Amino acid sequence: MYERQTSFEKPTRIDGTSYIVEGIDAQQARNTCLLFSPKTEASGALASMLKIFQKNNVNLVHIESRSSTRVPGYEFFVECDGKVGSLGSAIDDLKENASYFNVISRDYKDNTSAVPWFPRRIRDLDRFANQILSYGSELDSDHPGFTDPVYRARRKYFADIAYNYKHGEPLPKVDYTKEEIATWGQIFRNLTKLYKTHACREYNHVFPLLVDNCGYREDNIPQMEDVSNFLRDCTGFTLRPVAGLLSSRDFLAGLAFRVFHSTQYIRHPSKPMYTPEPDVCHELLGHAPLFADPAFAQFSQEIGLASLGAPDDYIEKLATIFWFTVEYGLCRQGNEIKAYGAGLLSSYAELEYCLTDKPQLKTFDPSITGVTKYPITKFQEVYYVADSFESAKEKTIKFANSIPRPFGVRYNPYTQSIDILDSRFQIQNLMSIIGSEFQVLQNAMMKLKV
Repeated sequence: MYERQTSFEKPTRIDGTSYIVEGIDAQQARNTCLLFSPKTEASGALASMLKIFQKNNVNLVHIESRSSTRVPGYEFFVECDGKVGSLGSAIDDLKENASYFNVISRDYKDNTSAVPWFPRRIRDLDRFANQILSYGSELDSDHPGFTDPVYRARRKYFADIAYNYKHGEPLPKVDYTKEEIATWGQIFRNLTKLYKTHACREYNHVFPLLVDNCGYREDNIPQMEDVSNFLRDCTGFTLRPVAGLLSSRDFLAGLAFRVFHSTQYIRHPSKPMYTPEPDVCHELLGHAPLFADPAFAQFSQEIGLASLGAPDDYIEKLATIFWFTVEYGLCRQGNEIKAYGAGLLSSYAELEYCLTDKPQLKTFDPSITGVTKYPITKFQEVYYVADSFESAKEKTIKFANSIPRPFGVRYNPYTQSIDILDSRFQIQNLMSIIGSEFQVLQNAMMKLKV
C-alpha cells in the first residue's frame, strides 16, 4: 500500500523520499551501502579492505560476503554509518583497491555517483516496511473514525501487528468483529453484483477460486495468510502486512519480489462505501484476485523491477503508470471494455461509472501515461486502456529500458533476490542459462512434432 491513493481517498504528499521513520530504522535509512570486490584474491584481502574503514573512522553496521557473479573471487557488501568518520575518503581508497565498486545509498542525492538504495533480497523488505507515512490511530480530523475511540484503538491494533511482522514469519491472523464483518458484507454484496458484467475475464476466472479456497464470502473476511498462500501457488506473489502508507519507491520495490504490501484493517462502519485510505476491502477484493493471473503478475513485477535504482523523476512516472493500470486500468476484451484496476474493482460507484460514456478513454502508452495528471478525490476523467496484460507488460519493459541507470536487473526466483547485471561476465553466464532453457524448449517442440 503506497502513498498514491484511490479516487475516493484524500491526497497526501507524493514526494518519493518523504516518509515517517520510527525507531532504529531512522538510522538505517541514513546508512550508505558499498559493494566491492578486492583486486586480489589473496588471503587477508578483506582484512586489508576493512583497514581502510578503520583508518577513516567509518563505523560498519553490517558486512556480507558472497561469491561474485561479475569477476572471479568474492564480493563484499558493507553498510556504513555515513554520519561518522570520513566516508568520502574511505570510498576513494576503496576504489583504488577494488576491481568492482558501487555505492547504493538512501542519501544518494548528496552523492552524484551513488545509486538509490533498493532491496537486493526479499528479507531486505524488512528494512523499509516500517518507514511509513502514517501509523495506526493517526487519523486526520475529517476521517470517519476520527472521533471514534474504539475504531482508533482497533486501527492501532492492526498497525502494531504489521509493525512487528518480519519476513519468513506466518502472516498474522485476525479475529474480525461482527461489526467489521458486517461492513465487509455490505461491500461484498454490492460489488459482486457488478463483477460478471464489468470486471475482466481474468478476474472472473479467479474470483470463484478465492471463494472455494480462501473463504471469500459475504459473512467472512478472508485471512491474509490464506490468500497469500493461494497466490503463491498460482504465480509466486505473496502478501505482506503493512502498518501504513509507504513511499512510492519502497512500495514499488516490493513488487519486484512479487510482494504486495497490504493492510488488514477495514473502513469505518459509518461510511461503508467510502474510505480515505486503502483498507482490507480494497486489497483483497481489488488487488489480490488478479495477482493470481500469470500475465498480470508478471506485468506488475515489471513495474517493480523498473523502479529499482531509478531516479526520483522516473519513480514518479512509474507510480503514475501503476495508478493508471494496476489501480485504475481498463482493457479490451473482444469488442468490450472491462475493468481490471483495483480502485475500480473495490469501488461500486466508480466501477459503474468507468464503463459509461462519461470518462475519456485513451490507449495505454507508458511514456504518455507516466506524465498524465489525475484527480485523487473524485472519479477519474481519463482511463488508459490496455490491449492485453501481455501487451502492457511489453510496453512497460520497453519503457524501463529508457530509465537512466548503469545496470540491468533480473529477479532470481530460486534465491528470491535481485541480480544486478553490470558486467560482461554476468551477462555471459545469463546467456548460458537462457541457452540451456531454450534447448529444453527445442526438445519439447521436437517431441510434439513426433
